[in-house]
Amino acid sequence: QVQLVESGGGLVQAGGSLRLSCAASGRTFRSYVMGWFRQAPGKEREFVAAIRWSGGSPGYADSVKGRFTISRDNAKNTVYLQMNSLKPEDTAVYYCAARRNPYLSGSPNEYADWGQGTQVTVSS
Repeated sequence: QVQLVESGGGLVQAGGSLRLSCAASGRTFRSYVMGWFRQAPGKEREFVAAIRWSGGSPGYADSVKGRFTISRDNAKNTVYLQMNSLKPEDTAVYYCAARRNPYLSGSPNEYADWGQGTQVTVSS
């Protein structure tokens, strides 16, 4: 099992930036995929970005391409989500998740381990 702890959320004005962190512990196999998802009130959880611990090109949702960047620090077992040019519609609880499989996926059902989430609020 993988334990995931997110941090870095907060309140920011539109156009601003935030960096989320996800610290992983436990069985952090290098074949895993790490993903970021978000859920706004009354909406389903949606994919944001994903990356392999082992490297390779990450994947992004169309809604965040060019604005968000996912990265990892293997030495620290930490995954980051740099969010720039934030919009009010980016407001949500952001979750980090681990997929026990080396292939990227945007489906939350394919991720077995989840963090507790961190709130991101973007004011207009």
